[in-house]
Amino acid sequence: MPTLELTDQQVVALMKQLPPDQKRMALLALAEDGAARRDERMKSTQAQIRRVCAERALDWDKMSEDERESFIDDLVHEDRSCGT
Repeated sequence: MPTLELTDQQVVALMKQLPPDQKRMALLALAEDGAARRDERMKSTQAQIRRVCAERALDWDKMSEDERESFIDDLVHEDRSCGT
């Protein structure tokens, strides 16, 4: 099947031409795709966090919510060390 290449503006212009029910179907399809990608990113991120915890002799699954928040805060702020 041939591929049609469109600019973002062309796609938006075409979407605006659709009847309301077809616009809704298109938006729902896009939202489902976004949700699937978000789930994939979350799984990957959780695995990375667990790996970083393990490197620091910590167990993410046994940490309290406060401990998790503190750990992530330490990761985000490079001027502080993790696990303190």
